[in-house]
Amino acid sequence: MLLDPGQLRLLALIDRHGSLASAAAALGVTAAAVTQQVARAERTCGAPLVRRGPRGASLTAAGALLAAHGRVIDEQTRQAGAGLSALLGELSLRLRIGAFQAAALRLLPPALTALRHRHTDADLSVVDITSDQGMPAVAAGDLDLAVIAAWDRPPAPPEHVRLHPLLTDPMVVVLPDDHPLAAGTGPLRLAELRDAAWVTIIAGHAARAQFDRATGAAGFTPRIRFQTASYDVAQALVGTGVGVALVSRLALGATPGTVHRELAQHGLHRRLYAATPADTTLTPLVDAFLRLLHDVAGELSSSGHPTY
Repeated sequence: MLLDPGQLRLLALIDRHGSLASAAAALGVTAAAVTQQVARAERTCGAPLVRRGPRGASLTAAGALLAAHGRVIDEQTRQAGAGLSALLGELSLRLRIGAFQAAALRLLPPALTALRHRHTDADLSVVDITSDQGMPAVAAGDLDLAVIAAWDRPPAPPEHVRLHPLLTDPMVVVLPDDHPLAAGTGPLRLAELRDAAWVTIIAGHAARAQFDRATGAAGFTPRIRFQTASYDVAQALVGTGVGVALVSRLALGATPGTVHRELAQHGLHRRLYAATPADTTLTPLVDAFLRLLHDVAGELSSSGHPTY
């Protein structure tokens, strides 16, 4: 015999309140609806469950047995409601952010400061990630928002993840401050650096693939002296005078012994995106923070970032 949990809970409420009308009020339904439910339950069980009298209603032995289980269901229902309310409250305040280093240094601080002023009770956390870790972490539910970078084509987001363009981050040439081209003005053409020694991003990275295509289009094969995965390391090496490097403008630092110049070539850049869940209904701070990131990105783009 398959019993309806709602009918068991109804019997528990009748036992607790002592009348069909009071049980109906507790459920937010009419007394007639409760009467119909009791009748259905008695037909299903094949036994009387409720005694009606001038002083209210009481349960038969069969009704009392089922009501004992109904009380468990009623308690579990209340606990489920309380637990869900608590969870939704936590989610409404939670924001778990991941970002690669340059974004964490330039984009996040102004946006986080603004968010803290607007949502003082926000539960924030930030972790360092590489760009290739961002979308999988959002897809897995480990992050609520990830700031990532991509060269050439935007990455294809996995199911239930959405990409939001933030800004275009152009590449610039970083030179030792005693380099013959360091004191020049105006954009540099890559071909002017055909004889230079280069510090590059390691082979296999999308940034390196873009660099190789650009130098090939400029008509030369670069003489690569050092390879690194870090723009900070590249700038530090340039500061020693060993070579020149292409670095994204957002990643520029005040590295002693270096200067930077803009590039004449168009298309040498990376694009920054925010990756979020496609549905942010339960985490409203994601949308609030995304708007702030767009504001910061707009300010950086219009001001010719970076500022030190």
